[in-house]
Amino acid sequence: MAEAPWLTIVGLGEDGPDGLPPASRRALDAAEVVMGARRHLALLGDLAAETIEWPVPFADGLPILMRLRGRRVVVLASGDPFWFGAGAVIARKLDRDEWRAVPGASSFSLAAARLGWPLERTFCLGLHAAPLSRLKPHLAPGVRAIVLLRDGESVMDLARYLAEEGFGASGLTVMEALGGPRERLTEATAETLTDAGFVHPVAVAVEVAGEGAPLPCASGLADDVFDSDGQITKRPVRALALSALAPRPFETLWDIGGGSGSIAIEWLLSHPTTEAISIEARSDRAARIRNNADRLGVDRLQIVEGEAPMALDGLPLPHAVFIGGGLSNDLLTVLTTRLAPGTRLVAHAVTLESEALLTEWSGRLGGTLLRIALSEAAPLGSKRGWKSAYPVVQWQVVL
Repeated sequence: MAEAPWLTIVGLGEDGPDGLPPASRRALDAAEVVMGARRHLALLGDLAAETIEWPVPFADGLPILMRLRGRRVVVLASGDPFWFGAGAVIARKLDRDEWRAVPGASSFSLAAARLGWPLERTFCLGLHAAPLSRLKPHLAPGVRAIVLLRDGESVMDLARYLAEEGFGASGLTVMEALGGPRERLTEATAETLTDAGFVHPVAVAVEVAGEGAPLPCASGLADDVFDSDGQITKRPVRALALSALAPRPFETLWDIGGGSGSIAIEWLLSHPTTEAISIEARSDRAARIRNNADRLGVDRLQIVEGEAPMALDGLPLPHAVFIGGGLSNDLLTVLTTRLAPGTRLVAHAVTLESEALLTEWSGRLGGTLLRIALSEAAPLGSKRGWKSAYPVVQWQVVL
């Protein structure tokens, strides 16, 4: 018979020992050491085992836990340890046969049970250590979301954020200490909620309503969504670029000549597992890219300040590359010799010189050349006429 794991991760609710299943009770009875946050230890009261309070920040507790290897240890976590919980962080440090987990009901499950909401149609977000702007891609009338927050003070921050984004009419249900004797529910709208001294642990159910502007689901966000100094791939051309780049789950993009970050940000908005690296030579534009990404609620964006191809050294290889600025023969030479076979490359050219370069390289490697010529209606005297933008040549190739 295989030896039992030395570590058991136990999901604990606000009802303390009353809500624990037999497997969790047996693990606690057999434990030599029980480790958890002060709140979790207090929920269990007196224990026969040695107790260790998990320190803050969370990462400081991992070395302490590792030194307990070989003893019978229980780590306490909130609800389901593997849904925005500590379980995955701990499990990454151990071999699979060293640990087991006994999950409890998650805060999301408890909240849905109180409200009668189907979880499969509800966005569940853990914003304990993430900015409220992570909500931005989900803000649209009719959307339901359950949000876990860091502490009670964050509840009013959430209400203010929704109001500032134009969704002050959103219905909020603030749920404190779900499932325990301290449970309290408060209902209001984001614009009418008053500070009732909310306390941790807290979850907020949001029914989005209001006149705010939702982010479209398709590629090609309006140009004014992005803060820019004019160095931006315009909306129609950006939509064509994203279509050519064809983002897929778990893929990484190199966005060379990031400008405002619009290409990288829309790549990240396409799927929650995508990643992007934006390479930008100017520090003011690099800062603008970061601000745009933060405001539009995307993470997973690394910004490298420097000029390509030198700035590409040491970066993880991408699945797709977009060249929106800094196009040169040297850059294309480096990319075509360094990138893995199957990498998708999309490059844009506006000048005659850069267009000639893409024409030459497409003759060598093949791919597709597309000339994009756009015109927009504009005033012409007392009437209107077509105002042409500079044509853009797009080269699309799979290396």
